[in-house]
Amino acid sequence: MEDGSPRSGSQTPAPDALTLLLKQKALELGFDLVGVTSPDPPPHMEVYRAWIQAGRHGEMDYLSNERALSRRADPRKLLPECQSILVVASNYHTPNPPQEGSRIASYALGDDYHEVLPQRLRRLVSFLESELVGHVPHRIYTDTGPILERELAARAGLGWIGKNTCLINPRRGSYFLLAEVLLGVELVPDVPFTSDHCGSCRRCVDACPTQCILHDRTLDATRCISYLTIEHRGDIPIDLRPGIGNWLFGCDICQEVCPWNLRFAQECRDADLRPRAETQSLTSDAVLASDPLTLQGALRRSPLRRAKASGLRRNAAIVLGNQASPESLPVLTQALHNDEDPVVREHATWAIDQIVGGEAAD
Repeated sequence: MEDGSPRSGSQTPAPDALTLLLKQKALELGFDLVGVTSPDPPPHMEVYRAWIQAGRHGEMDYLSNERALSRRADPRKLLPECQSILVVASNYHTPNPPQEGSRIASYALGDDYHEVLPQRLRRLVSFLESELVGHVPHRIYTDTGPILERELAARAGLGWIGKNTCLINPRRGSYFLLAEVLLGVELVPDVPFTSDHCGSCRRCVDACPTQCILHDRTLDATRCISYLTIEHRGDIPIDLRPGIGNWLFGCDICQEVCPWNLRFAQECRDADLRPRAETQSLTSDAVLASDPLTLQGALRRSPLRRAKASGLRRNAAIVLGNQASPESLPVLTQALHNDEDPVVREHATWAIDQIVGGEAAD
């Protein structure tokens, strides 16, 4: 294996030694934080169920089906042999992103983390198997499996879940992508992070343009800019469009105002997660003027593909409407008359109305 040769004739490392080896290797592979927790059922599962029952998850039905709920309630249903869960975090922060023009959430400026992080975890598992000289039952996830990632991360000692629902590390802030590997080996769990350092601060709550942050440290996804511009399909409610501002994809506002990020967030140095030139320079005018197939191809290996070309074009129309620049009228008019997607046409109509009034959209 590329990460080491089998330990011929040597004893199996004790759990504490094996845990230390794995943590060191995880850091070598590029992860910024690493911790271990048990596969015990999450204590806040009832909060999650109540969130689902209230419909706060919007159209994300994959979160609410009974099979997924059952698995979230017990990680061992994902891997019966599971004895430990190793949780890693990768910093993606791009400081001081441009305030003008179209904005993209920092995590989406680099390569798709759904490809980057699992690949590294597979190398970590290979290293573990070389140390143990044999196959290790495992499951790898990053924002893809039915597990409560932030709760596992808090239990693994990586930080606390803040009022903005992000995992906040007291030394590094909250700009982290999380990933996990369920392992059929015994590791030493870290001390859970139980302190709450948000205190009376309400900066994230007050700064949210659509007021989606709830009192119980959950979000109303149906009002969240990230959900609306990424996961939501179809028309975005008219009353929420002004709040989207110039966010073409995702939103970082609740993190940008967080004191823990203002003081401690560090710039991403991971080459795979740093901004790609073609993504960082993407404008709403260019998105709306692009052929959908060409646009989808240009976003290969980018998180922006999640919204699909139609979603990005819809979002672009909203951004241009909010910016209300007459210079955007030609591209909006072209979309109004020529775009095959009725959702894009409707949002182009709305945008034109914001710029010149309803009669110009006829």
